[in-house]
Amino acid sequence: MRGTDRRRVGTGVARASRQIRFAFQPVYDLRTGDVVAVEALTRPLTGSVRDLLDSAHRRGRLVQVDLGLATRALRSVPGRHRARTLHLNITALTSASAPSALTTLLDTLARAERRPDDVVLEIGPPFHGMAPEALLAGIRDLWSRGFRLALDGFHAGDIPLNVLSGSPVDTVKLDRATLCRIGTDTTTTALTESLVHFADRTGRHLVATGVERTGHLDVLDSLGVRLAQGELLSADPSVARRGAATAAVPAHPAVPHRRARLSLVDFLRPARTLPADATCEEVRSILVEQDPPGGIVGVDDQSRPQWSIDRTRFLLGVTGPFGHALHAHRPAAALADRPHVLADTADTARFFEVLACTRSERVGDEIVVVDRDGRCTGVVPANEIVRALAEMRVEEAASLNPLTRLPGSDVVARDVDRRLGDGTPFVAGWLDVDAFKDVNDTAGFAAADDLIRTLGHTLGRLATETPGTTVSHVGGDDFLIVCATDGITYVADRLLHTHWSAGALTVSVSLATLVCATPSVRDYREVSRLLAPLKRHAKEIAGPSWVNGRPGHREPEVLYGRGSRPAPGRGDGSAVHR
Repeated sequence: MRGTDRRRVGTGVARASRQIRFAFQPVYDLRTGDVVAVEALTRPLTGSVRDLLDSAHRRGRLVQVDLGLATRALRSVPGRHRARTLHLNITALTSASAPSALTTLLDTLARAERRPDDVVLEIGPPFHGMAPEALLAGIRDLWSRGFRLALDGFHAGDIPLNVLSGSPVDTVKLDRATLCRIGTDTTTTALTESLVHFADRTGRHLVATGVERTGHLDVLDSLGVRLAQGELLSADPSVARRGAATAAVPAHPAVPHRRARLSLVDFLRPARTLPADATCEEVRSILVEQDPPGGIVGVDDQSRPQWSIDRTRFLLGVTGPFGHALHAHRPAAALADRPHVLADTADTARFFEVLACTRSERVGDEIVVVDRDGRCTGVVPANEIVRALAEMRVEEAASLNPLTRLPGSDVVARDVDRRLGDGTPFVAGWLDVDAFKDVNDTAGFAAADDLIRTLGHTLGRLATETPGTTVSHVGGDDFLIVCATDGITYVADRLLHTHWSAGALTVSVSLATLVCATPSVRDYREVSRLLAPLKRHAKEIAGPSWVNGRPGHREPEVLYGRGSRPAPGRGDGSAVHR
């Protein structure tokens, strides 16, 4: 091909790669109903992403286009998903490419204030035509950089078994066509059952994709597959919660309410480490002679964790009949487990994400904490964090509103003061029902209570869907909201475009918000004072309304709603003001 033609083709591929959009599909835990991650799906305006990648491959630009799409997806994550683990798709050829090709993706991660372990790179087909050794080397390089890894398209893809068994992947994803064949095709059913067993024995996560019918959920339940994604779950997230509603005893702790804030650093303790090639006798000597309460972490020559050993399980294995003779000189790795690893910046949501996908016998294992270079800095006992969170939840339960089960204003007050202390811009909101006295007098207090419960449930769900959002029920029909500046539009849209009613009476709500940034406000009390006139302004607007203000700005913005109500004592008196 002539140089001019080559440049023309390259330009065409680049133009096609720009004409795309991204959809972000949640991954659900079917036992708890929680969103544990979100996958970025490429949606070209014309054709398919496979067509785009095939064209790029033919022109020798697959790696550039592939990583370009991953980088653009990272930049396109909507605010409500930015705190979640992000799955990005790359091809097997890209994963085996030169490390220098990752520079742009790593730079984008740094600018987004994300760490590589916040990202799961899903390595997909085609795998044929590649030397397994080169693919394994590339996968291990990505892992050494801190990325979490998944193998995508199992069954439909052509993943070599030695890559599946020898690579440090966290997750294996079933192809969407697999679900349709389970139960009707003996081979597919047997292979899937084997894969479930493989994932359980090795501590990997198994994710089913393409869940489109409730029958698929029944199949997954029968197999014990816990993680899933698909159009059915995206369209109706409540379907994912049916397992949580019917389970008598949850197998693992549920992800906590986001108002509970614990720092893993508060529980950090020094790790007992040994070289990764240590023998079982070396481990036994430490566990018996020093009698530590926890276990041991095997690290490589750069202090990166390679395996972990639980004290009780290890001693049961080596102290039985002939146990010492059989195991003494064997590598300790033979009796070890893959370590549970968390970054030193991880929050409790990430901790519970790891714990939720852990085999029941390992729920009490220590979690290995690593720095940004993947080096072991210590361990945290999982049971202590769960106990501390339980105590915190008991204390919080005492302050919950009995009608909505939302916390009182003290939770928002602490959150506001924390954000001001961190210097983080945020939005504080005040929501209430218009003419609530009329609702009580016309529809009755029982219907009014039902309305308040529905509002509280909706706000609680919005707080779950929008990371970094705190809500509280101050009392009566008054609610407070605190969220990131890029999250308030989503929250307001759901509140203002919902049909609210009490019995047969249609009602509307008013929302007042204040954009806060230090040093424009000093504390929670000042935020409360500045919100009061904004709320009055919002309630002077007929129907649902949203009024926004900024400290130091005299005139507020009317972002939703039109027409003024008559003032109290004037006009026909049809509007009721409190």
